[in-house]
Amino acid sequence: MSEKITVLIVDDHDMVRQGALGYLEAQDDISVVGEAENGREAVELSKELIPDVVLMDLAMPEMDGVEATRNIKDLSPRTQIIVLTSYHEDEHIFPALQAGAISYLLKDIKAGELVEAIRRAAKREATLHPRVASRVIEQMNGGITSSGSHFTSLTERELEVLSLIARGYSNQRIMEELVISLGTVKGHVSNILSKLHLADRTQAAVYAWQEGIVRKQ
Repeated sequence: MSEKITVLIVDDHDMVRQGALGYLEAQDDISVVGEAENGREAVELSKELIPDVVLMDLAMPEMDGVEATRNIKDLSPRTQIIVLTSYHEDEHIFPALQAGAISYLLKDIKAGELVEAIRRAAKREATLHPRVASRVIEQMNGGITSSGSHFTSLTERELEVLSLIARGYSNQRIMEELVISLGTVKGHVSNILSKLHLADRTQAAVYAWQEGIVRKQ
């Protein structure tokens, strides 16, 4: 039998954690290795346990889910984050995806669908709640069909960074190419994703090629 998928449950409500724990522990291929009631505790436990998947709430004390997601991905890139929340507005969706969450689910999801999302996340496959998926698609379509209106909001330096991302440069290579600090590079990448409403570097690269940004540099 293959190893079980290890899961860390993060939510500031004990009832939510216990409900998820009971259902997930009944699955033959899933093992809940820990629980956290705030983002800071989630980061500490993730560093210790290196779970395959983290179920992440967004609104929590100490540290919110977005910041916790970003920190966990920095500490353990192999750990996949599934946001499980009640919020479906853009101001929650895009920052969470930009921080590194692979999936975004709402708490009205059925238990069986949550299990399947965990299994998919363990294979690095994304799952988006239908309401969330529609917003992501609208934003992506808006960016691609806007004849450059989105990328014109980027600064010259951000366009340079986007061009290098499209060419497959890592943050380290961008730092060396532009002779700037690694922190500055990360800041530019974050700004680019935020301004373009994109979830990750791959989407940014696709956008850059589709918009002809690479050829414009």
